[in-house]
Amino acid sequence: MKIRTLAAAALVGMSVVLGACGNKEAAGADKKDIVVGFGVGTYEEQFRLGIVPILEKEGYKVTIKTFSQNMQVNPAMKEGSIDASVFQSTAYMEGINKEIGADMAVLNFVPSAPQGLYSEKHKSLDEVKDGSVIAIPNDPVNQERAVRILEELGWVKVKPDAGTTDFNLSSVEPDKYQLKLEALDSAQILVSLADVDYGVVNGNYIANAKRQITEALKIENTPEQHRVTVTVNKDDLNTQWAKDLKAAYESKEFEEYIRAQDKYDGFILPDAWASN
Repeated sequence: MKIRTLAAAALVGMSVVLGACGNKEAAGADKKDIVVGFGVGTYEEQFRLGIVPILEKEGYKVTIKTFSQNMQVNPAMKEGSIDASVFQSTAYMEGINKEIGADMAVLNFVPSAPQGLYSEKHKSLDEVKDGSVIAIPNDPVNQERAVRILEELGWVKVKPDAGTTDFNLSSVEPDKYQLKLEALDSAQILVSLADVDYGVVNGNYIANAKRQITEALKIENTPEQHRVTVTVNKDDLNTQWAKDLKAAYESKEFEEYIRAQDKYDGFILPDAWASN
C-alpha cells in the first residue's frame, strides 16, 4: 500500500512538473510583455513612436532598453534579458553568432540608414590628398562597408580575399592616395569630424543628430546583408509576439509614419512595403 501511495504521489508530482513546463512554454509563446534592445541611434525613436503604439493596440506591454554600446546588446539577447533587438545587419549578426555562440535570426528588415562619407573641413571629395585622415568604424562589419566606399572612390584597394565579419585593415592597400585610416567607435565618428579630414558615418547617427543623410559627399549603395534588421533568438521566430512585431514593422501605419518624417529621407525602405 505504501508503495502504491508513493508511486501515485510520484505520478502526481511528475504531472505537476510537466504541466508547469507546458504552461511556461505556452506563456513564452503567447506572452504580452516584450523587451526590445537598441544601441544608440534613431532606430529606438522609430520603434518608440512608430511601432509601440501599434503593439499597445494589440495588448502588448513594451519595454525599451537602450545600451550605450552596440557590443552590449547581443550578450543581453543571449542571456535572455531582452527578447528582440533593432540595431544590427544580417552580416553583423552572423559574425556575432559565431563569436559568442548565440543562435539569433533575422525577423524582418527595418528602414535602414546607409553609411556616408562626411566632412566638416572639406566641401568636396576633390580636396583629398596624401596624408588625409579618414575616420572609419572599428567593428569589422561596418569597417568593411566603410572601406568599400573608399574603394569605390578609387582612394584605396581591398584585397580579393578580404572577409566581412572578420575584416581588418590589413586587407586595405593604397590606390590613388596614401591615406591614414583611423578606426573609431561608430558612435564617435560624427562628433570627431572636426578632428579628421573625412569620416564614414552610419546614417542613423546622422538622422539622430537632426541632420540629413543627403549632406554626405558620398552615400553607399547598401547591400541587403548590411541593412538593419529586427533580430530575435531563433527559437522565438514563430511565437505570436514575434509575428505581431514583424507585422507592425511591415504595416501601412508604420510606413505612413516613416514617410511623414523628413529625417528619414534617404533611408532604405523595406521591400515588404511594396505590398501595402
